[in-house]
Amino acid sequence: MAKRRKVGNLLALAILGTVVQRPMHPYEMASMLRARGKDHDMRVKWGSLYTVVRNLERHGFLEAVESTRQGGRPERTVYRITDAGQEEMRDWTRELLSDPEPEWSSFQAGLSVMGSLPPDEVAGLLRRRLRLLAEETATRREALDHDRQDVPRLFLIEDEYELAVREAEAAWVSALLEELTAGSFPGQAGWRDYHRTGRIPPDLAEIAERGSTADPDR
Repeated sequence: MAKRRKVGNLLALAILGTVVQRPMHPYEMASMLRARGKDHDMRVKWGSLYTVVRNLERHGFLEAVESTRQGGRPERTVYRITDAGQEEMRDWTRELLSDPEPEWSSFQAGLSVMGSLPPDEVAGLLRRRLRLLAEETATRREALDHDRQDVPRLFLIEDEYELAVREAEAAWVSALLEELTAGSFPGQAGWRDYHRTGRIPPDLAEIAERGSTADPDR
């Protein structure tokens, strides 16, 4: 089970991993995170960056080392990582690399209720998804091949993983689409009849009703 972190926003980990190089102010942190494409690796809400930095400071993971002002610009506070911050970064990284955690996606949510649409429509939507996946993976592969010329693999490994995940998804969706197209998907005839007649097949109705009489407080 994942630990309860004092600052649990993954943006905090990205900040620690950036400031570990050298002290910097939040604006510079954001610029470096954007340049490295960290907003593609995790869900980043840029508006919360200053709040996350303050929380990291409050819990002793960052500390202010100086404040600077240039002309009429707002004062900028420069932060550095503390020993506690370095240990938090290492411990968090160990956890993320070693402990699988459920990661629910919007695609999974769609799959869980795809029976609400007729099989032919689902097949058409999956064809569209496959086309978009092919475009995305081609773009990612081209970018990765380009970056490999100058960037060490250590700093591209998350991009390799994302590409592999997308390719695996495309293969799975392609197999599902083939079943739907061939009519070999189990229960497809009853699924199709439901959308034609409005009547749920008895076997599917029985499954749908499972748990309906269970005590929700148990």
